[in-house]
Amino acid sequence: MSEIEIRNLTKTFDIKGRTVHALKNISLSIEQGDIFGIIGMSGAGKSTLVRSINYLEKPTEGQVLIDGVDLADLTEKQLRKKRSDIGMIFQNFNLLEQKNVLDNICFPLEIAGVKKEARKRAKELLKTVNLEEKAKAYPSQLSGGQKQRVAIARALATNPKILLCDEATSALDPQTTAAILKLLKEINETLGI
Repeated sequence: MSEIEIRNLTKTFDIKGRTVHALKNISLSIEQGDIFGIIGMSGAGKSTLVRSINYLEKPTEGQVLIDGVDLADLTEKQLRKKRSDIGMIFQNFNLLEQKNVLDNICFPLEIAGVKKEARKRAKELLKTVNLEEKAKAYPSQLSGGQKQRVAIARALATNPKILLCDEATSALDPQTTAAILKLLKEINETLGI
């Protein structure tokens, strides 16, 4: 059984009385440990597809199965629980400006009700992404590459089995892009994500 299976996924949007097909009959399977890339022109539906995998975007038709479970069959509470197995790195970092690096990484654990272990886990993840010295810094004090490393650490906080990246390197220079891709590969290999 595939870890992620997408069957005949379609997503339409109604814009000013017109139906726009963002996704049309997409089917694919991704096995545990695979690194899978989605490539296409701007506006081709890449982000919509990635956001459909964790049901941040609900498809118009088709199925998304994670470990054999159809996300459409889950209640909102069950879906939130399932999403804790799916980390997400957004293209614009989505860091909370009023929180320092450590608190940004702790945030998903606090939401999940795991406050006690949050700081310990966040410190471990800072080591993973090589940012221990930036624990008390705020996002405005970080470079783009450092912000992306914080976003990666935050996405890993809940120990997900799947890590989705929505253009995780689009705002970075070539050298920083290479470093982030290397880090993601290491995470894939060492954590089995």
